[in-house]
Amino acid sequence: MFITEYEWAALLLSLKVSLTSVLFSLPVAIGVAWILARKKFPGKTLLDGIVHLPLVLPPVVIGYLLLIGFGRQGLLGKPLYELTGLSFSFSWQGAALAAAVVAFPLMVRAIRQGFEAVNPKLEYAARTLGSSPIKVFFTITLPLTLPGILTGIILGFARSLGEFGATITFVSNIPEITRTIPLAMYSFIETPGAEVQAARLCAIAIFIALASLLASEWLTRKAKQKLGGSHA
Repeated sequence: MFITEYEWAALLLSLKVSLTSVLFSLPVAIGVAWILARKKFPGKTLLDGIVHLPLVLPPVVIGYLLLIGFGRQGLLGKPLYELTGLSFSFSWQGAALAAAVVAFPLMVRAIRQGFEAVNPKLEYAARTLGSSPIKVFFTITLPLTLPGILTGIILGFARSLGEFGATITFVSNIPEITRTIPLAMYSFIETPGAEVQAARLCAIAIFIALASLLASEWLTRKAKQKLGGSHA
């Protein structure tokens, strides 16, 4: 077979984790990006620094903080588990949470650039014609930010696929539960005589990452062409 059962399980889990992390973090990323792009307030620099902190923190530190906060005995994890029965630690949901945290800054940066590229005069003109701020946001601002949003989605997805350090620290390396492609590669690297299997997973990871970047470029170009045509 082109892809073995073990590789297929790791691939499907990676896709589920990455898609879930992007789906749930996208609305928050759009909101934070809009605030950073359009609002001025005390503490804005601090908020910007906190948002981008995962880019400079060691992934193991992120995983440790998630374990303290969202582990079954964590500050937020314990009451959440008691109320809902949901436990992030040692589960694929925890892997998705770890991926979302490390990918969040990339999503915010790309979407923020999209908001900053929108001409405020278009929004102002719509407001003078009687449109409410919410209507202006959803009918003018958000559509014009679409290239940045698409870029943020693809970058967040690709970063989630490659997440390793925070994931293994927070949810461990459990087959078919938390063992994504990077963790599966780590297992093979640690196994004598499994160099071929590790190389195969490496090739799969490279292919998916490259396909994601090419898709991002293509979707962004198409979105810009569509927006350009609609304003012509």
